[in-house]
Amino acid sequence: MAAVFNLVFGVALAWVLSRYDFPGRRIVDAVVDLPFALPTAVAGIALTTLYAPNGVFGAFVKNHLAPAANSVFGVFGIEFSGKIAYTQWGILIALIFVGLPFVVRTVQPVIGEIEREVEEASATLGATRAYTLRRVVLPMLAPAALTGFALSLARAVGEYGSVIFIAGNIPMKTEIAPLLIVIRLEEFDYGGASAIGIAMLAISFSMLLAINLIQIWSRRRIGNV
Repeated sequence: MAAVFNLVFGVALAWVLSRYDFPGRRIVDAVVDLPFALPTAVAGIALTTLYAPNGVFGAFVKNHLAPAANSVFGVFGIEFSGKIAYTQWGILIALIFVGLPFVVRTVQPVIGEIEREVEEASATLGATRAYTLRRVVLPMLAPAALTGFALSLARAVGEYGSVIFIAGNIPMKTEIAPLLIVIRLEEFDYGGASAIGIAMLAISFSMLLAINLIQIWSRRRIGNV
């Protein structure tokens, strides 16, 4: 889920940073690289502090967003407790934080190479903005976007430092696979740790293989067009 979120909003953020000039653009562009420079343990502690029930964002979600969400989705039997830290929502936010720069920095150079004349030619031929985006721009961005998605996914699968604090490590609820490997190693259960590692490797390899095949198909399709 974090990788998919980063794919969508990372491409959108890269487009805004590349194509639009607004006050504070350089600051936003610099903040994107923050997860690269920040130690993962520091990021995890900071996110836990912010999204704890008494934290700045955690208190806002609990006191304002949760009641509004429950009033809307309560009809369908869906209830949001308002807690972010020590839940799967916290894990999702941590993985989004560490994975977003991979998509933005992979897609941004490609956007810079797309000539505006291509979009103008499409508009001259009568294409709408949505059609130009779907049939002209996105096919050129697809290989880079999928590469960023793969990098974000790979980082999320093996992430430990930034997640371990905000997850809370509640058994059967917020335990992450790298933590389970560490626990097995501390118990001298090397076979169990190896089994989890092999399962993660197989899943990651399958996903990356599928993404690479899609990239090859996208490049051939663009070449044929």
